[in-house]
Order: sequence, then structure tokens, then C-alpha cells
Amino acid sequence: MERSLSPKSDHSARIAADFSAGLVVFLVALPLCLGIANASGTSPLSGIIAGVIGGIVIGFLSGSPISVSGPAAGLVAVVITAVTQLGGSFQAFQVALVLAGVIQLTLGLLKLGNIANFVPNSVIKGMLAGIGIVIILKQIPHALGRDKDFEGDFAFVGKLGDTFTDIARAIATASPAAIIIFGVSLGIILLWDSKPFKKFVVTKYVPGALIAVIVGALINIAYPAHFALKAEDGHLVVLPMSNQLMSSLSAPDWQFILNPKVWVIAITISVVASLETLLCIEAADKLDEKRRVTSPNRELVAQGVGNGLSGLIGGLPITSVVVRSTANASAGAQTKMSTIIHGSLLLLCSVILASLLNHIPLSCLAAVLIVVGYKLTKPYMYKQVWNQGMDQFLPFVLTVLGVVFTDLLKGVLVGLVLGFYFVIRSNQHRAFTVVNDGSDYLIRFNKDITFANKASLRETLSQIPDGAWVSIHGHTASIIDHDIVEMLDDFVESSKYRGITVEMNEIEGKTWSMKAKSLPNSNGLIKADH
Repeated sequence: MERSLSPKSDHSARIAADFSAGLVVFLVALPLCLGIANASGTSPLSGIIAGVIGGIVIGFLSGSPISVSGPAAGLVAVVITAVTQLGGSFQAFQVALVLAGVIQLTLGLLKLGNIANFVPNSVIKGMLAGIGIVIILKQIPHALGRDKDFEGDFAFVGKLGDTFTDIARAIATASPAAIIIFGVSLGIILLWDSKPFKKFVVTKYVPGALIAVIVGALINIAYPAHFALKAEDGHLVVLPMSNQLMSSLSAPDWQFILNPKVWVIAITISVVASLETLLCIEAADKLDEKRRVTSPNRELVAQGVGNGLSGLIGGLPITSVVVRSTANASAGAQTKMSTIIHGSLLLLCSVILASLLNHIPLSCLAAVLIVVGYKLTKPYMYKQVWNQGMDQFLPFVLTVLGVVFTDLLKGVLVGLVLGFYFVIRSNQHRAFTVVNDGSDYLIRFNKDITFANKASLRETLSQIPDGAWVSIHGHTASIIDHDIVEMLDDFVESSKYRGITVEMNEIEGKTWSMKAKSLPNSNGLIKADH
């Protein structure tokens, strides 16, 4: 008989898993924080500040065991536009970010975070798969040594062209050192996750991504100087020295608080950041192997506190982010301690280990992210959704394409529109049943019937021939929309001129008839669902 783990050993295993996952997320988050700050036109450490707060503060306040928060690529354009509108003053932008945090906190306290529950699963799956494709495509140039886009850029079309153009240029100008480091790093990660290696105890405590990063850095250091990847060419992580940390902290300029532009920017940030967070939280819950459910209202409160604090000390806007959350789940995170550990490592290394981390090649980190991306968009997922039917597959695929070719929010919106179309269509076909025996008709409302069923019901009533007998039953519907009642009243009025006999049963709680006769015999009835 297999012996179960004792509570003490189980607790130790969870701590080891969380530390291992936190380390992997830290390695992924570090270049993303720096890249997003660089793209936003702010100090590199503003990205680190946001990453630290997202990891430690939001990680502590959030109820999500898997989600990781930090600066998001989706808000880069918002930051650039906002700072420009405020005359280039980042301190004025900080006021807007503090206000955005207060708005998010208020939304959470008012329990307005349940909007994510209205997003169909097919759209959430499509969002994850689309992000997986984008991660892979955007990391291929970094893997080949072409580091023109900032790390964390998920825009398909950029300043230098589209993603496929960048890949073609990367192939044409590939760096041998980058290719070797990427290949070795990817091989280590895949080997570390293989079944033969899983037998070794060390794989449970040391993540393969860490070994890949160490080996990749050592290979680059050992490479001949004229072939090695260099920081000045953008091929290595570039973390500012610790003596620059305090000088990067800045306070908001509160004289801008009465500026209307500041309030517009605050509302924009709060809405965009909240939507991205709620979508990512929903996705993170699906990545959790234990399928734990996160309170969206508590998450908004946590995000509000985090963004308010980030604005107070000079950080960037924060959201829950899918890439880091996926890396966290893939690395075996058990509790939110992994998120807090990742934030603590960002803080510690920014203060102490900056010079050491600056030897990490981006091609090495590309291997880590490509594995993360593949896990999000595995081929079996497409087959699984295909088998669920077109009403699931089409919103899924449309969301994938929308996320890849536009951005996360637009892609989800496109998928939502198609998803709601199928919901309305399905509701129309199941809301009522029509049976007939010759010119005798029975219409039964199977469930709640609303304005969404008007088109289908109107078409059904218009096809009833003159001189027919119609019995309409509403006793199984708890709600009959006023629009439907008005339509039935119109049908009754028109029936007087068409010789149609109408009987109403439990419509608005009443039973009445106009020239009623007995119900038709059910034998030989022809049934049609609408």
C-alpha cells in the first residue's frame, strides 16, 4: 500500500514547489518589467517597482493562488499617450495612476467585479491560445539574436513592420551565439520536464528554467569576445545598478489633481486595467490544476491598492498578466506564495545582484517563454474545442485570431460578439415548442422568454394559416417579457380578421380564450423546437 505524505512533508513539498515556481516567474518577469518600462518611455526601475508591488503587495492581498500581477504590455500605449497629454510630466501621470487605483478599489468594494463571469469558456480558451501564439511568434526573433522589439511587446504590427517580417529579418541576420544558447536552453528545459528526468529528486526542487539560464549565461561568457552577445546590442538583460534605485523613486505632483485630463486618464486606466485583470484571473483559474475560484471583487480591491501604491512611488500601471501567470502554473505553483517570492526576488536582485543578472542572454529567456507559449496553445486544445461543436469552436478561433492580430481586449470582444450570437440563437430555438395536427396548433413556452425570442416567435405566428386553432401555454415560463406579451396581444387582434381561434393559458398569470375549443388530440402531432 502506498503511504500518503505526512502533513509536515506535504507542507515542505508545497514550499519547495512555490519557491521553484517563484524563481521561474522571476526570470520571466525581469526582462518583461524592464522592456515594458523602456517601451513606455519611463525609467527602467519604474517597471521593477510595478513588478515588486504586483508580486508582494497584490500577491498578498489577492485571493488567487496562480495569478501574477505586474506591468502589462497592453497599457504601454495608454502610458505614452497619457504622459504626452500631461505635458511630459510623469509626476502628473502618477496622480492619475493613484486615482485609478482608488477607482478600482471602489469597484471592488461595490462588488462590480463579476463581469468576467459573463465571458464564455470558449472565449477564455481562445484568449489563452492566442496569447500562446503571440508569445511564440514574438520570441523567435529574440531566439535568433534580433532584439529590436522590447521584451514583452505583444503587438502583431509594430514600428518596424509586422511580426512575420521581423522573423524573416531575424533568420537573415541570425547570430550563431544566440542560436546555440537558445538551442541548449530549450533542450535543457524539455529534458528537465521529460519522464526519465522526473525520476530524479532534484527536478522537484530546481526548475529547469533556472538551469537553462545559468548554462546559457556561462556559454555566452565562454564565447569568443567578438562572437559573444553584448548588452550594448540589446542581447542581454540590462538591470540598472542598485545605486540608481532610490533616485528612480518619485512622488506625484498633486497640483495636477484638479486637471480634467488627469481624471479622464485615471478612468481610462482603471477600466482597461480592470478588464484585463478580470479576464486574466478567469484564465488563471482555468490554468490552476486544482480549479480553485478567485473572487473578482477581492482581486479588484488588491489591484486598486497595488496601483495606488505604484502611483505614489513612481511605478507603472499594474494588471494581472497571463504570461507570468502561465509560467507560474506551468512551474507547479501551489499557493500565492510563489507570486510573493517572485516579487521579493525582483526587489532583492535589484538591490544586490544587478551586475550578475546582466549576464543573462535574452535568447535564453526566449526558450523559457516559447515553452510557456506552447503550453498555452497545444494542438490538442483546438481538437478538443472542435469536438464541442461550431457554437464553441467559432468563438474560440475568432478570439485566437483577434488576440493575435489586434490585442487582448479587442480579441476577446470579437469572440464575445460571436459567442453571444450563438447564445441568443440557441435560446431562440429552445425557448418554445410548436406542435400541430392539421390546422390545430399548440405553442408551449419551455422556459423564460424575452425580447431575444421575438424574431423567432413572430415568424412562427405569421406562418399559422387563416382559420386555424391556436393554444398558447406559458405555465412553465417564470418570466414572459413585456415585449412578448405585446406581440401576443397584437396576434390576438389580427386573429379576429383571419378567423383564427386563440386560447391563452397562464400568460401574465391569466387563462382565457377567444372562441376556444377543446385541445387537439396529440396523436399524429408534428413537433418543431424554436
